[in-house]
Amino acid sequence: MIGNLEYSTLQGLWWLLCSVVGAVFLFLNFVQGGQSLLWTVARTGEEKSLIINSLGLKWELTFTSLVVFGGALFAAFPKFYATSFGGAYWVWIIILFTFIVQAVSYEFRNKPRNLLGEKGYELFLLINGTLGILLIGAAVGTFYTGSNFQLSQYNLVTWTSPLRGLEAAFNVFNVFMGVFLVFNARTLGAMYLLNNVDCTGMPELEKRLRNAAMTNFLISLPFLLYVLVSLLLMKGFEVQEAGSVAMVSHKYLANLLANPILLVLLLAGLVLVIWGVWKSARSDSTRGIWFGGAGTVLVGLVVLLLPAFNNTPFYPSKVDLASSLTIHNASSSKFTLTVMTYVALFIPLILAYIAYVWRAMAGRRINLDDVNNEEAY
Repeated sequence: MIGNLEYSTLQGLWWLLCSVVGAVFLFLNFVQGGQSLLWTVARTGEEKSLIINSLGLKWELTFTSLVVFGGALFAAFPKFYATSFGGAYWVWIIILFTFIVQAVSYEFRNKPRNLLGEKGYELFLLINGTLGILLIGAAVGTFYTGSNFQLSQYNLVTWTSPLRGLEAAFNVFNVFMGVFLVFNARTLGAMYLLNNVDCTGMPELEKRLRNAAMTNFLISLPFLLYVLVSLLLMKGFEVQEAGSVAMVSHKYLANLLANPILLVLLLAGLVLVIWGVWKSARSDSTRGIWFGGAGTVLVGLVVLLLPAFNNTPFYPSKVDLASSLTIHNASSSKFTLTVMTYVALFIPLILAYIAYVWRAMAGRRINLDDVNNEEAY
């Protein structure tokens, strides 16, 4: 059955699978969002330790999903991986560095006589939760605004900006995309902590978390609105019948209208996020994270799918339109994608294992007794 799939179908399928992983990664950014909230919602050492130990149960899932996303792109779309990671390497090096210091922070923050002290490692967590997510958002924004690369006939990458990818952070659309992701992550972080931290005896901490969910959501709205309006109005990159690439007015609006399911997913995702925030901020519920998380996955899926189909380059070149990458000219061979698709049949088992581990780690809410354990972060 899989072996009989058309090459173009396999290419589309693997972009969809990579997009699902990327969208789940955006949901798991609640860890980074929670880290950045540490400096605003925690007032005492106990509150700070509660938050860090709650996030410490899940930080590896975020890092793992980022690695899986990169690995899937490398296997399914190697030309994109080589172009972006080989050309825009400074932005990716900084992103990876922020995740490395995150891992180091969880490992050494609570160790006696550590080199930097608790505040030093907490600063690293803040950097990962802000700068790391901001640059990831800017990198995603280049799927729409384009990047500064050229490819020779032998696929040799020439990056025309000395900033090597950091120039993406000077584009307004890219920056607004990144800032939105930062505050969305903070919103999710507040909702997650409400769900996972036992605030019994600490009503002020619970109140601050509920306020943080609403406040960060409201701050994110102008940035989200700018991104959505820009997508509807901006020029986009389109592959013409002759194979050339041209700039077309309202391209991404046309893509959205050509794929009504994406419009449905986008609206459903926004409604779910709003509902999750409302339940967290305006009720006694602690389950807002599940609505907000599901909504984030749906919105993230639309953001990643919109620039890839309907004759659209998902990684356009601003300096040489002919070098723009599509899911068709950037993918692995049919044989490779076919083999990968057989392996992907095990994905449901992996997801079931992740769900089991998640439930085992979060079967009950974390409390001060867990923090006083000598194995605490």
